[in-house]
Amino acid sequence: MSLISRMRGDTEGAAALEFAIVAPLFFMTLFTMIGYGIYLSATHAIQQLAADAARTAVAGLSETERKSLAQSFIQSSTLNYAFINRAKLTVNVADDVQNLNQFTVTVTYDSSELPIWKLFSFALPDEEIKRYATIRLGGI
Repeated sequence: MSLISRMRGDTEGAAALEFAIVAPLFFMTLFTMIGYGIYLSATHAIQQLAADAARTAVAGLSETERKSLAQSFIQSSTLNYAFINRAKLTVNVADDVQNLNQFTVTVTYDSSELPIWKLFSFALPDEEIKRYATIRLGGI
């Protein structure tokens, strides 16, 4: 029996070889999904913070008072969100120059500490998460 015919009939170790070929791609995909999940969770938390801060700031009578209310709300509530570092949050409250009946709360977060940036991944989103919420003053 020749060497080639013996190798063709021998399937011992084929599963280990297939696992060695497929496993790196599988684990890279799995860890990328986990990393994106964490990133999307942080993005959702920033959007919720912006919306809640805008709802809180509507009680202010001036732009400075609204900014103070929004910042105090965010400083007191960020402990409830996973993956959010309070020191990396920036809050801006500004009246809309085109429409004086509304103002916008913008929350910016530097997400460079999230685990997604440590992955050798596919396409990556921006490291700065920026979300906003606009509130109309005085009803409809």
